[in-house]
Amino acid sequence: MKKTYFLPSISILFLLFFVSCLKAQHIEQLQQGKPTSIRGLSVVDDNVAWISGSKGYIAITIDGGKSWNWQQIKGFEKSDFRDIEAFSDKEAVIMSSGTPAIILKTIDGGANWQVKYQNTDTTYFFDAMDFADHQHGYVLGDPINNKFLLMETKDGGETWNMFKDRPDALPGEAAFAASGTCLRLYKAEIDIVTGGTTVRLLSYSQADSWNYSNLPIPHGKQSQGAFSFSFAGNKGIFVGGDYADDKKTDSVAAIKKVHSNLFFSIPSKQPAGFQSCVEFIQGNIFLSTGIPGSNITTDGGKTWSKIDDTSYNVCRKAKHGKLVLLAGNGGKIGVLKM
Repeated sequence: MKKTYFLPSISILFLLFFVSCLKAQHIEQLQQGKPTSIRGLSVVDDNVAWISGSKGYIAITIDGGKSWNWQQIKGFEKSDFRDIEAFSDKEAVIMSSGTPAIILKTIDGGANWQVKYQNTDTTYFFDAMDFADHQHGYVLGDPINNKFLLMETKDGGETWNMFKDRPDALPGEAAFAASGTCLRLYKAEIDIVTGGTTVRLLSYSQADSWNYSNLPIPHGKQSQGAFSFSFAGNKGIFVGGDYADDKKTDSVAAIKKVHSNLFFSIPSKQPAGFQSCVEFIQGNIFLSTGIPGSNITTDGGKTWSKIDDTSYNVCRKAKHGKLVLLAGNGGKIGVLKM
């Protein structure tokens, strides 16, 4: 009798523990009410984080998100700063989408901003920015003459030049300036996800050329495609969908082993609708967010559970720490509680 009921009892206890863990994971809203749509978010550590958004707004926290020092950068009140890379409470680089295409840098906590790049050519539209380290970074832009725009800095954002080998773009293919995470630098590799008429993963290593892989995420319309991805260990999680039909849950996420030619796999339980950002948290845990709310997976992307209904654009974890913040429209900022 004891042997008959022992294993089911263990299973029930595990299930209760799993459900309890999901309930413990929630998002606490920290503030809202600012006239800006936030898509740029860089979390330095458990205390310092920066955000950037539309109408020239940026903000910094030095107490883990409890309070924020807001600023509308003078002379750039019409700029849409869709990505930011911060290195400390003093130093940050921001990038604007639209015309003119602008990159600014501060080394005094935002008291002063210097223009490091500016281009009034209307074909230049920046989508995302990422840095491999303090000195080496890239800015991705929409295609020009069937090549994705890719700018490179080797001096911490002081100067920017066109990357020597830009990836090919198919007709109607583009990247999304949704959360600054359609471009990621992983180890010695540049990775990009796309959308529109096609949806692909573009990968480049210094010892190789560009490799192109199709992603099993909806495409064919300008509102569809892969919007974000996150790598951890030997796994990559990709999210997106259709922002014009944000409640649709068909194939909005995919999984792939890193540096593997194996086919992409589809989660058995998808996130609840369109997702504009995904971020690795720890172990097999990833967080994603989008218009219909935020979702979490604890099994490496196989199954997802919705943990919050609030709309956010971006979620990022501290480069050096455990703090996980989210940000969205109306100056909305949240924090993931585990």
